[in-house]
Amino acid sequence: MRHIFTTMLILTATTGHADAPRVVADIAPIHSLVAQVMEGVGQPDLIVPPGADAHHMALRPSDAVTLSQADVVIWVGAELTPWLTDPLATLAPAAATLTLLGAPGWTPRALPEEAGHATEAAHHHDFDPHAWLDPEIAMVWVGAIRDTLSTTDPDHATAYAANADRALRGLTALRKTIAADLAGLPGGTWIAPHAAFGYFENRFDLPSGGAISDSEAEDPGPAHLSDLRHRAEAGEVTCVLSETNAPTRYADLLTDGTAARQGTIDDTGVTLTPGVTLYADLLTGIAATLKGCIEN
Repeated sequence: MRHIFTTMLILTATTGHADAPRVVADIAPIHSLVAQVMEGVGQPDLIVPPGADAHHMALRPSDAVTLSQADVVIWVGAELTPWLTDPLATLAPAAATLTLLGAPGWTPRALPEEAGHATEAAHHHDFDPHAWLDPEIAMVWVGAIRDTLSTTDPDHATAYAANADRALRGLTALRKTIAADLAGLPGGTWIAPHAAFGYFENRFDLPSGGAISDSEAEDPGPAHLSDLRHRAEAGEVTCVLSETNAPTRYADLLTDGTAARQGTIDDTGVTLTPGVTLYADLLTGIAATLKGCIEN
């Protein structure tokens, strides 16, 4: 009996707090923010793995089990992952749910009223859900994550508060570092693979010259591609980006025979390991890609 009790103590010490809540996050950047607030208390589960299409992914059986066991669900919202709405209602009806797009303290970015964004607006109810790409919005969301976890799990409220304070300091430093790195770069000279980077563009005053497509799941129209091609030929566009680990056929089409350069970029951390550092790695990677492609 003593041996069994000793083994249980060892397992508890090596796997974290036995009474930590089961927390589920939707996408890797949000999972990273949650992991920072939960550090030392427990590990959140991740529903949408890096590289999957957050807009259209089908729920896997293992994800259904994870949701059914969740005490807390933290997600961006139905505007990003509409397919997750019904499973949350049926599989995790008793879980405390934090919808970050509905958290107070920040202003959603309205999508431009133009033909090139019509489909994106239809998908996202006229505002852009990719708000995690602004570290100042991420700071607001960290506060909401802290409050939700503390309310659900008051025994660890002190740890959540201390972790959130550390995460906020890190986000402040991250914002300042990226702002300094990108200062002075010309705006309007780079083309995004799809319309997802507006919050990053606005925060760091580095607007794109447009996007190849409205969303990563859709192909651009020939007239739109022709317009982008003419701008690259005229030297107005000097950097055309593709999704990381995705085909470069459109970037090839737009840059072939021109002086425009190519690069790869993503908004969720396709090649990154989920966890505490992913969020900072994601944003510094975006900044490095833009600086290298625009400057060279």
